[in-house]
This record gives sequence, structure tokens and C-alpha cells, in this order.
Amino acid sequence: MPSLEVDGYPVSYAEAGSGAPLLMIHGTLGDQRSFGPQMAAFGAKYHVMSLSMRHAWPGSWEEGGNFTIDRHVEDVAGFIKALGAGPVYLLGHSRGGHISFRVAERYPELVKALVLAEPGGELDESLGGAPASGKQAAGFTGAAQKIAAGDIDGGLTMVAEQTGGPGAWETRPEEKKVIGRDNARTLLGQMNEQRKPYSAEAAKAVRIPTLLLGGADSQPNFAKIIDALIRFMPDTRRVTVPKATHGLNYDNPEFFNAAVLDFLAKH
Repeated sequence: MPSLEVDGYPVSYAEAGSGAPLLMIHGTLGDQRSFGPQMAAFGAKYHVMSLSMRHAWPGSWEEGGNFTIDRHVEDVAGFIKALGAGPVYLLGHSRGGHISFRVAERYPELVKALVLAEPGGELDESLGGAPASGKQAAGFTGAAQKIAAGDIDGGLTMVAEQTGGPGAWETRPEEKKVIGRDNARTLLGQMNEQRKPYSAEAAKAVRIPTLLLGGADSQPNFAKIIDALIRFMPDTRRVTVPKATHGLNYDNPEFFNAAVLDFLAKH
């Protein structure tokens, strides 16, 4: 599989198609395979590249090094620079949405248009949030402890239910379960990811055209994040994906793909 070296690390990716570059950034426990339902559809119009973040499969947490949001933001920015193809279309899901948001905030010259699919994180007081409760971190820590003890599916069940509600792991497609198991130990690195909450100031700084996608049947905290960001981001469009939970690109790929392609065609 192809890779580009960024700060001494080979960032691997899956690719399809040709044309303007479209980069896709996976979320927690994901990798370059997380956008399987998008590769052919997007590759018909763009040079689509689905990245594996540092230490995600085909790498591993055992390689050592950090797994912070800031490290991954710099990796995505470095990857875009290494491509040398000018600003790119950038799509991120969940934790990957947070990474993509930060890339657009800090490196606006690298991003032509932005797609955030239920970006993960918390809101600070300026966006109507409250000081971090630690609930998400505690849930992820409990899951990481199970994984460290060898109970991989037990830990993955905890994470899935935190983002998708009861029964989310059991109903997950088998190919997504394989991806989760292959990346289970990255959760040990994510415990110290140092993810800052979204702020009104940061949202105002993202002036790039942005599509915000949410699942109609998803957990309410994701809709709250989208609600807050739209209030302050100056150039946004919102689309709700029907019959979809947090895994919206898998739950309803035809609608998801059409919404993204329609947005990108206008930018």
C-alpha cells in the first residue's frame, strides 16, 4: 500500500481515482479501511485518499510515540504539503472530524473545502458547553483497561456503546469489527490525546466552506456539537443523513456519498 513520509513516519493510505485530491480521516479505532463504502463513489470524480493515522493499522500502538490530536493534525498537514497538489478537499469522521477541524483552523491555506461527519469532542463555555466532566475520558479509560487485560471485544463494546448507544457493537458490520480489533490497542495511546474542546474563537477561524453531516438516529451529543459550530462558523451547510447513527458513512452510504459529492461539486 502507498505511503508518504511525514516527520519520519510513513503515513499509509488507500487511494482510488484521479483528479483533485480528497483526503479522508478516520475516527477512534479506525484506519484507512474505515471509508470502504466511499472509495469507488468518490474515486469516480476525485483522487481520493483514505489515511491511516500514525500508529493505526497497518502500524500499531506498540511502535511507540504519541497519539495526540496535535500529532495527528501535524501529520495531516504534513501529508498535504508532501502531496504538493495545492489545497485539498478534507473529510473527517468523529475523532477524524476533530482533527480535520483543527487542520482547517491552523492551516486554512491547505484546505479547499471541509466535510465534518459528526465531529467528536466537547464544547467549551463560549459554545454553551461546560467544563469537561471527564465522562468520555473515563469511559475510554475503562475500555482501554479491558483491552490491556486482553478483553478486546469487551473494551470495543464499551467504546461502541458510548458513541452509538446500547447494542452498537453487536449490530456493527463484521468488516467494521475487524477494523476495530486491528486498532484496539491504539485506545491505550488515545488516553493521552490532549483533545481541547471546541471554542467560538476556533469556529470563527474556520472560514473554509464546510459541510456538517449528522445521523438522524445518532446520539444527541453529536447534534449539539454541530448546532454549536454552525452558530459561529461563517460558511456552513448542514445535512442530516436518514436511517443513520454515528457510523453514518456505513449506515446509509448512498445518501452520505451523494451529499458529499453534491457539496464538493459546488466548491
